[in-house]
Amino acid sequence: MTEQPRTADIGFARLDPDRAARTGTPEVVFAGGKTPAETVGCLAGLLDAGAPLAWATRVDGPTAAAVLERWPEAHVDPVGRVAWVGTPPPPVGEVLVLTAGTSDGAVAAEVAATLAASGVGCRRVDDVGVAGVHRVLAVARDLAAADAVVVVAGMDGALPSVVAGLTDRLVVAVPTSVGYGAAFEGLAALLTMLTACAPGVLVVNIDNGFGAGVAAARIVRSAHR
Repeated sequence: MTEQPRTADIGFARLDPDRAARTGTPEVVFAGGKTPAETVGCLAGLLDAGAPLAWATRVDGPTAAAVLERWPEAHVDPVGRVAWVGTPPPPVGEVLVLTAGTSDGAVAAEVAATLAASGVGCRRVDDVGVAGVHRVLAVARDLAAADAVVVVAGMDGALPSVVAGLTDRLVVAVPTSVGYGAAFEGLAALLTMLTACAPGVLVVNIDNGFGAGVAAARIVRSAHR
């Protein structure tokens, strides 16, 4: 009989310390909507349950300060809004992370931090959007060398389709909420990516750099297993 996964009950939250063994990705604390004390409590609960890495996303300034006060050695990325305590696995492989524009940088930073915490190598190339399509053509060799590609784009969201037409690698597309009114805070980019002409595009939710990073990390770690 398979042993039941553990639950770490810390009163206001029920944590899943065995999720990494079950899914390959540990329990990750979504700090949005939580107080700094609650986020710190969840991270502490995971560490107390034996997690080698306690990790939070959507970490704002006050929460980052609370994490660093409790664990001065913690890693905090203020741009990607990610924090972790502990040591990530040694990196394997490489994911190429492309942004259509520098305004998409915060979401790309969340992707990069997620890959690092997942033990997967990352290389970023920014500002290669379709308004100057020669810029993405110039990184064709980088596309061929990567194990997977994450494309972060707002406005019309056309870049993932272009990239998927240039590579045999999986393309994970992340629509961002960057754009003018008719972009509808990323909905236009999301719909464009879902209806991409080129096949081989996996689409995550708007501004979901974490989800894109996990998807790409699982592909790469499976390939290098």
